[in-house]
This record gives sequence, C-alpha cells and structure tokens, in this order.
Amino acid sequence: MKSSVETIDPTRVKLSIDAPFAELKPSVDEAYRELAKQVNIPGFRRGKAPARIIDQRVGRPAVIQEAVNNSLDGFYQEALAENDLTPLGQPEVEVTDIPGLDGKDEGDLKVTIEVDVAPTIELPAFDSIEVEVDDIEVTDEDVAAQLDELRERFGTLVTVDRPAAKDDFVTLDLVAKIDDEEIDQAADISYQVGSGTMLEGMDEALDGLSEGEETTFETTMAGGERAGETGVVTLSVKNVKVRELPEVDDEFAQLASEFDTVEELREDLKKQAAEKKEFDQGVEARDKVLEALLERIDPPVPSNVVEAEVHRHLEGESRLEDDVHRAEVTEETTRNLRVQFVLDAVVRAEEIEVSQPELIEYIINASQQYGMDPNQFAQMLDQQGQVQALMGDVARRKGLAEALAKAVVKDSEGNVLDMTAFTTPGGAAAEAAAEEEAAAEEAAGTEETVESEATDASAADSAETAEESADKE
Repeated sequence: MKSSVETIDPTRVKLSIDAPFAELKPSVDEAYRELAKQVNIPGFRRGKAPARIIDQRVGRPAVIQEAVNNSLDGFYQEALAENDLTPLGQPEVEVTDIPGLDGKDEGDLKVTIEVDVAPTIELPAFDSIEVEVDDIEVTDEDVAAQLDELRERFGTLVTVDRPAAKDDFVTLDLVAKIDDEEIDQAADISYQVGSGTMLEGMDEALDGLSEGEETTFETTMAGGERAGETGVVTLSVKNVKVRELPEVDDEFAQLASEFDTVEELREDLKKQAAEKKEFDQGVEARDKVLEALLERIDPPVPSNVVEAEVHRHLEGESRLEDDVHRAEVTEETTRNLRVQFVLDAVVRAEEIEVSQPELIEYIINASQQYGMDPNQFAQMLDQQGQVQALMGDVARRKGLAEALAKAVVKDSEGNVLDMTAFTTPGGAAAEAAAEEEAAAEEAAGTEETVESEATDASAADSAETAEESADKE
C-alpha cells in the first residue's frame, strides 16, 4: 500500500491511499467464505460453495464491496501511522477506484480521505520559560482560618426560632414543576443558605424564611431530562439551625488533634498553612508555565472539531438555542483543545509513557472523587472505552510537570524556587495536585476533552462510503 498526504490547512489533510489488489485479496477470500455461510446453494453444503458459484448467486461486485468495507479501516490506520498523523473527528472517505469488479484479480484500490488532524507544534526550550509566583507568607489570619475550619468540623447544629439567614442550615422539602407538571421532588433536604450549591435563586428565596413557612421561585432546571428549561420550585422550611462552634482551649485541642495544648495545635496549623501556601505556589507556577507555552505556540484549532464538541455538549444540556452559553462553551472547548495539542506535543518530545502503577494510582484517586469502589470505577471506564483517554490525561499531567521542572520559577524578589516537590512523581505536592485537578474536573462536570474519535473509527463507518462508490461502479 502507498499513501501520500496533502495539507489543506494546518489542521486538515487529504490522504490518498493506493492499495494493489494483492493486499485486498485476503479480504476478498474472507468475503467469499462469509458469503458462502450466508447463502443456501443446492448441491453444496453451507459454507462450501466455490467462488465462481458465489459470483453467480450474489455477484462479484457484492463480494468486492464486502472486501473493501472490511479492509478500508485497516488501510486508513496504516496510512495515518505511515504519515505520523493524529486524527480528530470522523474522516470523510471517498473510494475513487475499486479493483476486481470485472472478475480479474488486478488493479488498485484508490481512496481519498479528508480528516481534521492535530497541528504540528514546535516547542520552545523549557528552560527559556521564566515565570514569577507569589511569595509564601503565613499570617495570623491564615492560622485563624485553619482553626475555624477545624472548629466547624466539630461544631454542632442547634435549632433556632428565627428567620433563616446566610450560613444558616435549613431542613426543607422541595417540589419542582414545569407548566404545572411535577418533574421532581425531595424531602428533608439539608441545605446551607448562601452556599449556592443547588438552584439559581434558591438562596434569595430562603433568606428570611422561618420554620413552617413556604415560598416559590422561578428558576432554570439544572439537571435531568428537563435541564435548561424554566420551572417553578416550591420550598417548605421545616426548621432553621445554626452551627455552634466549640471554644478554643486545651480541651478542644485534645478533642480535635493529637496535641495537648492550643499553642501546640496552632503551631501545627501554621505548618499546615505553610504547606498549603507552598502547594498553591506550585499550582500557580504550573498554570503560568502552561500559559507561557500557549502564548508562545498558539496552536490552530480545527473549527469542525470544535463545532461538533460544542453541539454535543449543548445537546446534552438541552441548550442548543442558548447563544450566550454556546459562546462560553465554544471558548472553553477551543482552549481545551489548544492545551491538549500543546501537552501532547510535550509528551511526544519528552517520550513520556504512563506505567500501569501510575494509571492505577490515578484511577484510585479519581474513583474517590466520585465515591466509587476503584475496581467498579475501573470496570466502568473499560466498558466505556475510556482507559486510553485516561492514559492520555495522565501523560499530559506528566508532560506539564516535566515542563515545570525545567522552567525557571522565581518569587517576587527574583529568587529561583525549587519545584521538585511539585514535579517529582509520587511527591506529596504532586499527588495533592492530581487530587485537586480530579476534584475540579468533577465540579466542572467531569472531563470534556475532545478525543481522537477517528483513531478508533470502525470499518463500518467507512463502509457506507465504500458501498456507495461500489454502487456507482
């Protein structure tokens, strides 16, 4: 088989494939065997009819068509590998010449395929990238905030006889309707007023509401089959509670930690605050290195792939007519693709590989974010064909860590900072960063990077075009 590639634009190419009949012959023989099993021919046992009889019964073109359908994807994958192309989206296939239709085992199968591809990227030297990050400074306010978080974990909810206000906890019943049709209901929901974690407008509706009172408000449904539609929600408050925090004394220190005194606890919290600041500094450095790469490279993005992904996203939310949201999703998808292209280039340049232990570690961390058993989570990913995509995510994280390790990171005074703890695999900061990213992805609705669907395109996808071409012949 011979192949050549014509660049239409930086993210789209036309592949020309020329395969001699000899390479199609195994598929032709297999097609005869399969058709022989499917037809009943007097005088022959099923599956034993010779090729000439099959030709008489179903026609030589049907056999060749079946062979082309079965071999087309293999030729496509071989051409991609031969020309070092990473496809994006579905290919557009045109079979221009099919050999063997006249009964002769000669001639060439000629195919042209247009497909969007990842752009060619030239990476800068990572050590030429210099970024500045915030200094690490632990204040009394930082320690106080850590202490308040700890107190909240040991706080108790106490019922109060007054209207609900911001930060109060309410127990409520909820009924959602669209055009007087009840679409959802829930009872005994515990909700913190002002948290903004449920429906838009809910915090405003609850503010000032007392036990036993009821209110309704209009909102946009956030989930389910009616997501994106406007409905009316009725809230019934059953009680209002406040969180009472324990006093900060030695007794609390002994209850909440392994320390005997508050001073010992404060020192430990100061250390924890410093570690968090160091982690935040590493995240800032990593993000700035990525931004520096994007600014220097600015890779082009195929509009067809962006449009397809945006349509899929909006269709899943039932918001195809929401132009404002479409613009937001388009911008986000475009950026995600640019990041993916750049980090994939880093992965290739640094010859980064993902080991099985690294993949397992990532799956375990991700499964915890979803509250699933790691084995069940891994099985679900495998059934959905997402393992390769997951390996790509892990490789990109490693690639960005490699770029960060070689970049120059300075504080506000110009001191070069050591990012080893943040870039070394297995390091505490690196593991914390991976967990933080997984949590962020879950909060954003899980990962929505555009995968290279054409890489796994089945022969059946291309078969329709081959069948049409055979009919024309």
